[in-house]
This record gives sequence, C-alpha cells and structure tokens, in this order.
Amino acid sequence: MCSKFKSIFFLLLLPAIVLAQQDVSVARSWNEVLLASIRNDYARPTVHARNLFHVSAGMYDAWAVHDPKAEPYFLNKTRGQYYFSFEEGYTWSEAIEVAQETAMSYVAYRLISHRFRYSPGATEVKQLADDLMLELGHDIYLISQDYLNEGPAALGNYLAEQIILYGLQDGSNENQDYQNLFYSPVNDPLILSQRDSSISLNDPNRWQPLGFDQFIDQSGNLIVGSPSFLGAEWGSVIPFALKNPSIAERDGFEYSIYHDPGAPSLLVPGDVQGSVDYKWNFSLVASWSSHLDIADSILIDISPNTLGNLDLADFPKNREEVKAFYDFFNGGDGSEGYVLNPITDQPYDVQIVPRGDYTRVLSEFWADGPESETPPGHWFKIMNDVMDHPLFDRKFEGEGAPLTALEWDAKAYFILGGAMHDAAIAAWSIKGYYDFIRPISALRYMASLGQSSLPEGINYHVDGVPLVEGLIAQVEAGDALVGLNGENIGAIKLYSWRGHDEIQEVTQDVAGVGWVLAKNWWPYQRLSFVTPPFAGYISGHSTYSRAAATVLTLLTGDPYFPGGMGAYLAKKDEFLKFERGPSQDITLQWAKYIDAADQCGLSRIYGGIHPPMDDLPGRLIGAQVGEAAYALSTSLFNSEELLNLSKGENFKIYPNPVSEGNVFKVISDRPVVQLQITDLRGSVIINRPIEHQKAAIYIFKRVSLSRGSYVVSLVDEKGEYRSKLLQVH
Repeated sequence: MCSKFKSIFFLLLLPAIVLAQQDVSVARSWNEVLLASIRNDYARPTVHARNLFHVSAGMYDAWAVHDPKAEPYFLNKTRGQYYFSFEEGYTWSEAIEVAQETAMSYVAYRLISHRFRYSPGATEVKQLADDLMLELGHDIYLISQDYLNEGPAALGNYLAEQIILYGLQDGSNENQDYQNLFYSPVNDPLILSQRDSSISLNDPNRWQPLGFDQFIDQSGNLIVGSPSFLGAEWGSVIPFALKNPSIAERDGFEYSIYHDPGAPSLLVPGDVQGSVDYKWNFSLVASWSSHLDIADSILIDISPNTLGNLDLADFPKNREEVKAFYDFFNGGDGSEGYVLNPITDQPYDVQIVPRGDYTRVLSEFWADGPESETPPGHWFKIMNDVMDHPLFDRKFEGEGAPLTALEWDAKAYFILGGAMHDAAIAAWSIKGYYDFIRPISALRYMASLGQSSLPEGINYHVDGVPLVEGLIAQVEAGDALVGLNGENIGAIKLYSWRGHDEIQEVTQDVAGVGWVLAKNWWPYQRLSFVTPPFAGYISGHSTYSRAAATVLTLLTGDPYFPGGMGAYLAKKDEFLKFERGPSQDITLQWAKYIDAADQCGLSRIYGGIHPPMDDLPGRLIGAQVGEAAYALSTSLFNSEELLNLSKGENFKIYPNPVSEGNVFKVISDRPVVQLQITDLRGSVIINRPIEHQKAAIYIFKRVSLSRGSYVVSLVDEKGEYRSKLLQVH
C-alpha cells in the first residue's frame, strides 16, 4: 500500500521500534517488521504468503506451547513428511506472557533474518529486526536451542530452526531461490520496446512472457530482461488446510491442482462459437479501459449506498449469467449496495466522484506497489488497521470477554497466515497448470489477425477481435491513426487509456482516453511493470482477498468493518504513480470485508491484467480457502475444551445457544458422513455430505441460520441419526 494512501480511521504505519513502546503486542511489532521486510524484498506474492504463514505459525506455536488449552501447529506434529520433535519436560521460570513474548520474539527474529538475508533491502531488514530485539531487551547473540535447560529464548531459536529445515523440503524449492524446476513457456516473449511490431503466439491460450529493457517489480526492484513465471509449480508446496488435490500431467510434470475450476474459456482456432466467451472476456477488459478518464464527465456514487453487498449466492452460475453480472459498457459487477449502515442505522453518505478518478484509484490501491507488501501482506495491513480502530473489540468471534492483545494477535495472524498461504497454493496451482494468457497478449494477438464481426469486411479473420461500436473499430481513411503511408487502414483500434506515450511528467500529465492502435494497447500499469510475471487464470488478488475477507468475518463475528465502514483516502494529485491524479480527494469505502475483496477483483479488470473469467473463480475459491483455514486454526485454540465437550458424548454443538449471525461448531467423537439441519417443521435447511474422519469440527457461515430453534442431526456410515436441538437467539 502506498504511503500516500491514508486510512480515515487509523494511523499510518509506525516503525517497529516505536510500536514496541506502545500498547501493542509483541506479535504485532514483529508483524510490522515482517511487512517492512516484504517491502524490502522482491515482489513475490507466493513466497511472501509462505513467509507470512511460517512466521505467524511460529509465533503462534511459541504462544500456544505456554498456554494450558491451546495446541501447537508445528511442535510434536508431522507436517508433510517432516516431524517437529518436541521433548517432554520443557519448563520456564518467567510469567507465562513473558515466556510467550520471549519465545515469539526469537522465532520471528530468526525466521525473518533467515528468509530475508538475500533481499535487496537486507541491510534495512537486519536493522529493523535488531532494533526491535534490543528494544524488547533480548540478546541477538543468544543462539542456543537447548530449550529444556535454557527456556523460552532457546525454544524460539529451536522452533525457528525447525521451520527453516521444514521449509527446505516443503516443495517451494527455497534452496534454489524458488525457481521452477520443470516449467518453460511455450510462447516467445512479447518485446515491449518494439512498437508497431506484429505479435505471434505458438498457443493463444498459454501465457506469454514480456520482454523488457528494464523491468521494475511491484517492490521497486530492477530486474533485467524477461521475468520468468513466478511460482509455476507452487501447487507442490505443502499447504495448511487444503486437501485432496487433483493431479494432472503437462509437459512431463505432474501438477497438483486445488479447487480445480476447470479450464478457462479458450480461443478455438477456426471456431467462431467456440471462441465467443474468450473474445467477450478480453474485449470487456478493453471496454473498461475506456473508463480511466475524468474528461468523459461521468459521475458515479462510490459509497456503500450503491456498491457491495454481494453474497456467494448472488454470484453467477453459468456463462450467460456472467455476462449479465459484469457490466460490459458501464463497468462494475452486480452489487447493489445497502439501504442502511447496520451499526448507525442511518443511510451511508453519498460520495459522487468522477468515474475516471474512482477507476484509476481503485486500480492503484489494489496493485500493491511500489513499496508493496504484496497482496497477502496487504490484507495483514488491512487487518492491523481494523484492530487499530477505536470501535474494535478483541472478542473472539464477537462473543465472550475480550482477549489480551497478545492472544488475539497470535491467533489472528496464525489464521490469516494459513489462509494466505493456502490462497497462494490454490491460485498458483491453477495458474501453473492452465498457464493461461494475459489480456495484453490476447488483445494484441486477436487484433493482429483482424476483426471477426464482418465476414465480408476488410481484414476479416475468424479468430480476430470482435468489433464493438464506439470501443473496438477499424482504422479508416482520414483517421489520425492511419499512418504515414496509410499502412494502418483496416487495423484494429481501441477506445482506451492512451498509455505512457502521452505522459512526459507524471506529476503534471494525464494520458486520458482515446483511440489507440490495438497492437500498442497498454494495461493501466507502470511502463516498467505492465503485467505480473505469471499466468492470469485465476486471479491471485481475488483469491487472496476473498479468503482474507472470509477470515476477518469469522474471526470478528461480524461481516462489517468497525462502525459499518472501512474507508481509505487518496489525496488529490498525490496518489497516482504514473500520471497526475486523482482530480479530487477520493475515498474508497466498504461496508463489509467481502465488499473490499470484491472491489479488489474488479480493480484488476480496470487495471488491464485480468478478464472476468480470472476474477470470479478466484472469489469463489478464496471463500472456500478462508473457511477451511479458519476451521483448522480454531480447532487448535481450545483443544482441551473441545475434547471435553465431545468426550463421552454423542456430539456437541458449541456454543449453544448461539447468537444470530454468529458461527457455531459441531464436534463429533466418531465418524459421520452427513450433516442435516432442519427447522421444527421438518423443512431441511442444510443437508451436506461430510468427509469421513475420526472426529470433526464443522464451522458454519454466519448467514446460515436466522433466529429460531433447529434440529442438528449427524448421520453415520450405517445411516443412524444422532440429533440435538440448537437455539439461535
């Protein structure tokens, strides 16, 4: 998140050395150091999702091993093929919270020092980590791992070393700087410095690298040449809560695919009908690029009055519904907003702004760079901002007494870290296998073939781009784009953002929208970045964001931002990076966490790097990833209590009664194959198969049940029912 983008309801990030002196937890202080470390490294969202998880899980274990109820995630467990041994007899002489803080500090310090030792900003990272350790009163030269004799500091060192060794065999190929072992692109790079050159693809459905004179990643680091596909084999990394991947072979490598959505819409050579969806998706990206200009004088309300409030049930179910869901000509999705703020019981204030300001700010805000903590880190930043809100209360799932800052942060980072790690694995397992093309390559390629709308017209090709009145057309005689010798007559032009040639001084110039040759079309991204160096399908932003929003909803017991509004301010003429703007102050606003996630998905379309078919599966998969990560995490938090609830009983519902809108758990002491919930009239509310397992904790979404009484039934393999009454208040 750019430092010029400020939240209305929280303070800017403070240096970690300051955080250590304020009323914040040690876990929070180390999380800030970790986010700063990510900003000082290469922009690798998969790698940093893993770093966020490993550091957060290490801190959680250092907290949990000192808690009488909680169960560690790593210690005394086998993860993948690696066993985290932990000898009996560990004791400590400090107060519990002091022991927790000490062990958490050493595990975070050692992991951050190891993972970022070769970063471009390694010196800055080392200084931040050293300063925090010294501020907390810890000896950075204490390296003993003899936790049985030397206590919490040695335990933190030992746990960090075990996670480091685990990470060297977890499928990430950390030893070789996370390089792909088998993947190679089928298409030659698109050389971006060669303007007006033709584009050729060996396969128009596969990813094409981009060739740069200078590529600057989202963290501002210079990379020479053509960046390789980041994380093409990331589906092989050991996940957190993901299970049962499908296996598919391509080019001699077996890809593990989680939550496989099936193939994207393809360009089928010579098949007009078979290519309709492919062409519609990428044409929509070009259409939305025409919205990036305030000169069109179009004003829109970007408050929660009109935006947000989409549940999963509102998402389209088929391709025809998809085309109705995404507004091809006007932009946006099917959200309709809210009548009232449920916290204040008042309407949201209207915010009328130029559409061209909103779309540009939205694209920049969710681009996560430069100075980027990458998309998974961005959601840690958002969660920290939520926790800083004066109305925020550390009540787990919104119920009971508030937790201490240390307990809350240890648990919250662990849950979100697991979700972000799994979101990376799931999304990149799909990206790697399907290896799908990005808009800059698809649009330029189709346009290079010609138009596919007029079989009798000039420059017709069955695989060309469809013409759209006012948006996608052909150059005619007298056109400003005709060329010196008329060489562009019949070529495809797009009414779109005009690109970097129109910008000489970024603080003064605005490119605006106009007709551009399709072969020179640019996404709304930096000239030295253009498009992320990995396949498009599915959107990592959409997957990360929906997973994080799901976690925040379940963790807080409330789908809404504190006060019913999350608000981030972009200052006039200060925020945009590669052209002047916005033309006025713009405040991005979201009522619910999922509203922020959905707008993140849309931002990638406006930014020109994803079509709708990348966005929607990411949203859906992200929700599943978030729910599974939350279920696994919370099953460890009060393991003693949960075991007592189910011990000697058929099963338990906890809590019961449950407040309307909050989650509840069903704990079984023996295998079940089906769970059914009916109302007292016998109408089936939920009827879902359950994966066979020894014992299970099922977590239900807060929207499942309204006030009333329900019968919860578990069905075993013999078809026998066990039922209990659930009260929802």
